[in-house]
Amino acid sequence: MSRSRREKSAASLTDSSIAIRIRDIILDKMIFTPILVAIFMTFINGILSKSVELTFELPDSAVECFYEEIEKNTSAALEYQVITGGQYDVDVKIEGPNKQIIYQQQKMQYDSHQFTTQMTGIYKVCFSNEFSTFSHKLVYMELNVGPEKPLPGVGDHATVLTQLETSAEEIHSALNRIIDHQTHHRLREAQGRKRAEDLNERVFWWSMGESLAIVCVTFIQVMVLKNFFSDRPTLYNRM
Repeated sequence: MSRSRREKSAASLTDSSIAIRIRDIILDKMIFTPILVAIFMTFINGILSKSVELTFELPDSAVECFYEEIEKNTSAALEYQVITGGQYDVDVKIEGPNKQIIYQQQKMQYDSHQFTTQMTGIYKVCFSNEFSTFSHKLVYMELNVGPEKPLPGVGDHATVLTQLETSAEEIHSALNRIIDHQTHHRLREAQGRKRAEDLNERVFWWSMGESLAIVCVTFIQVMVLKNFFSDRPTLYNRM
């Protein structure tokens, strides 16, 4: 009987309660240093936080939309960047549950927009490449909804945080900033590499065309000079 109760209790644990239990074990037994604790908490917080971050392909003459249910009076932030394709631009639109246009831009390479929801419902973020008939694009987007949640169990304290918890909070914030900087650097590196590859390809084919043109011009010049010095019967020779 007790075994079945334990199994039922273990099955009913949520991700949040599991994270809190592991966190209490770490803090009570002092197994890890503050840096390892902060890394673990950053991972747990990333699982529990309501954030969407992805990179997707946008075909030519196509529209891709993403949907997110958001509560009223909740802050949200959208950030996007075109990594590859065409002129590195895209049309973007954020639409509310009542079809109200919250944000709309045309042919943008990158941008960010923060807004506060006026009602509860499903919000739509659309990326359009309808103006392009040949080139498909690779787009990065990140949608953050609501404030960042505190580390699991931190809000349960009635007293001030311990030194270990304070250090974990500071390192957690620093790690979040590092992750954000790394993401932006990877995007810029990918965009720069693609531009360099495209430029290298254009230079290669332009050089091949110039080389072929030089060969053709050389051949034509040789034939013209050869005709100048060839022996032709003249009227004087015939007489």
